[in-house]
Amino acid sequence: METHAGDLGGRMRDRVRQILCGLHGHDSLLQFRQDRMFLRCASCGHETPGWEVSEPKRLPARARSAPALQPQLIRERRVA
Repeated sequence: METHAGDLGGRMRDRVRQILCGLHGHDSLLQFRQDRMFLRCASCGHETPGWEVSEPKRLPARARSAPALQPQLIRERRVA
């Protein structure tokens, strides 16, 4: 009979690494897979549950023809 002690040890080691990395702050990078977008840590491999991505919905013709809003530029920046 085959034991899975190595698998359990590896999973425990990965989990401890993820916990320690999380305490210091994950190095999160945005990742894309077929219908999913999520954050994945470059250091330990931890993944967030993410978001489901689907096809964009088409807007009605009148919404597509509306003029785009222009951003307003400010002259100076205030810092509190």
